[in-house]
Amino acid sequence: MNVGIVRPKVTDLLFMLYSRPLHPELYEVVQEKQIQRDDYLASICITDICHLVRWKHEDTWLTEFVTAAENPLPQKRRLLACRLRGERNDTIQCGPTVVYQTSVTVERLPREVFARIHEELECDAQRGGIFHNFRPHHRLALSPISHIAIEARAQGLLVQAFHTFPDDCTILKSQSLFEIKRPS
Repeated sequence: MNVGIVRPKVTDLLFMLYSRPLHPELYEVVQEKQIQRDDYLASICITDICHLVRWKHEDTWLTEFVTAAENPLPQKRRLLACRLRGERNDTIQCGPTVVYQTSVTVERLPREVFARIHEELECDAQRGGIFHNFRPHHRLALSPISHIAIEARAQGLLVQAFHTFPDDCTILKSQSLFEIKRPS
């Protein structure tokens, strides 16, 4: 792990979805959880900047990636790319049996409210999922944290990610559902 990681501002990030895996040289994993179910495989990662989810069902690959806008990223098979501001909801049909749904919210809070929610997220991380505490910019500051709660279901995967940005008192929240729809 790179101990010199400085998380960019949330306004400098992009939320993206690809219909393919991404090359591992595009990100650095700091925490990871693998999931294997009968119908799909998944890898959920906290990266040096934010997070990445790789999900595969039969021949369908989906990769959700939140990273710095300055990161040189491929255009090929990119289904979604957006700056992180306010709230955004998307639903994308990714083949005959796969539906991807996401809700992303960027919330700036008063300092005291932010500190309380930051502490609650650290406590919630003890209950499961994956968690990473990044180094603060200076020793008396709150550390940026990332917590990802994972719910592996028979017909899909629910991923709830929380990333804090203490310098701006901002929280990035995303909830993504990778779902297999069986024909009726």
